[in-house]
Amino acid sequence: MPGNRHPRRGTRHIENAEVARILREVGDLLELGKANVFRVRAYRNAARTVEELPAAVESYFDGEKSLTDVPGIGTDLAGKIDEIARTGTLRLIRDLRRRTPKGAVDLMHVRGIGPRRARLLSTRLGVRSVKGLARAARQQRIRQLRGFGRKTEESILREVAAQASEEQRMSRAEAAQYGEALLAYMREAPAVNRAELAGSFRRCRETVGDLDVLVTTSDAPATIAHFAACPDASAVLQRGRTRATIRLHSGLRVDLRVIPDRSFGAALHYFTGSKAHNIAIRRMGRDRGLKLNEYGVFRGAQWISGRDERDMFKAVGLPWIPPELRENGGEIEAAAAGVLPRLITLEAIRGDLQCHTVDSDGRDTLADMAEAAEAAGYEYLAITDHSPAVRVTRGLDAAGFRKQWRRIDALNARLRRLHVLRGVEVDIHADGSLDLNDSILSGFDLVLASVHSAFSLSRAAQTQRILRAIAHRSVDILAHPTARQIGRRAPIDLDLDVVLREAVQAGVWLEVNGQPERLDLDDAACRLAGSLGAVFVVGSDAHSTAELRFMRWGVDQARRGWVDTARVANAWPLARLLRSRRRAR
Repeated sequence: MPGNRHPRRGTRHIENAEVARILREVGDLLELGKANVFRVRAYRNAARTVEELPAAVESYFDGEKSLTDVPGIGTDLAGKIDEIARTGTLRLIRDLRRRTPKGAVDLMHVRGIGPRRARLLSTRLGVRSVKGLARAARQQRIRQLRGFGRKTEESILREVAAQASEEQRMSRAEAAQYGEALLAYMREAPAVNRAELAGSFRRCRETVGDLDVLVTTSDAPATIAHFAACPDASAVLQRGRTRATIRLHSGLRVDLRVIPDRSFGAALHYFTGSKAHNIAIRRMGRDRGLKLNEYGVFRGAQWISGRDERDMFKAVGLPWIPPELRENGGEIEAAAAGVLPRLITLEAIRGDLQCHTVDSDGRDTLADMAEAAEAAGYEYLAITDHSPAVRVTRGLDAAGFRKQWRRIDALNARLRRLHVLRGVEVDIHADGSLDLNDSILSGFDLVLASVHSAFSLSRAAQTQRILRAIAHRSVDILAHPTARQIGRRAPIDLDLDVVLREAVQAGVWLEVNGQPERLDLDDAACRLAGSLGAVFVVGSDAHSTAELRFMRWGVDQARRGWVDTARVANAWPLARLLRSRRRAR
């Protein structure tokens, strides 16, 4: 009987969230089938209840607890949940799907289309998907249905286009422009006490699909109204008592959640994610007899903590884990063992080892770049203009670099706090040879080698190309090692594992490039290289004084890749950096 204890060995574990998803779909299907409104509501309420259970659904059939003791869960619903937990599905949902017009549930997810319209579109026009809906609207077939009309058709097209835009991901650097401005706007509201960005943005993912803003406030209605009135909002998609959603003119979707003061830390942890990390932490809590959710840490019905994010980790016996690592990729085990890396920070960076001037493809002069770097508090700056191979960069030849060296020497004589290093970003030819001869290369303080051409070589040829370059005694740094440009050019095809191993063996440092469209190495490669003992360089690859701030994105990428401060060469004092390069050569 549902709710009674019975053995469940051999059954597949199913997360509460998946149980809730199935219950919600049942509610949608029942609504499409014109079921009693109270029955529809019961399934949707049950879905929310299941998500908030302090333990796995399975445990309510294994121990003293019973689902029928949970408010809103009667004998019939408990039986359905039991079936989902045992089998991973539900006979009822299969029956409902067979009786429901195909694609109607998906159509209901388009704003402005309810159950009646979804049924009509599916049965009368044969629309089976959101893409099919857009196609029917463009063909002006929807307006032929009674009760729709031209305006409805145009509205559907706008909503489908907006939905597609929302599903596209934006670079984190671009999203920051919107998110941080919005955060400042929310903090200006008189009633707001705390406001933070969460989600994948806080975890420093390369791209984000939307933004999550959490606030505490003394006046929730006023705060919701302030959010909805944001000047950058093109539409208010949802507005309730404790949450609201807007779409910005950029197409970016932003969700606001109003959080009780005592739950802010718990909510920050929960909405930062990732989902896999959160599930693992909640399981640890359950093992200790605790319930962890966005409202705090609970023992039974008693709230214990959750005001600070560290409370969530303390509850399960862990130190605080930086957001960038929360992907359930070993960070929990490392925290438990006390071996989390001391992640690189922007404050630890002492200098920038890749930047360009008007001497090649930069937009500011040598003196301008030095002045900006000194103002930023750097101890050193490497000027690394291009070699001649790539014509669009207007690279320097040997004579041009010697002239630049004289200007660098003169500049260093005037500077008080900053030392400018003679550097070069030398191109790696398709055969692995370098674009400058040994005579000129030996005169640089730092030599960066990189790929800017012949991207389509075979895997074997590309790998040998890089291996030959890093074997050259003058090469100090392999810059943006995979040559990718996010959303525009895939990484070159090479055996990265072999390249990283050989670079470490040769004493060649590996760059984490901060250009938002590069972020190269990526986080996975950083972690692999770190496990091999690599030394990293985090560089802005600045082509103007303003782009020196791209160091931020490189640092964030390195943090996602578990890069320890001790392994970052440009977090070292200048004397140590130079000694290390001289010894390597």
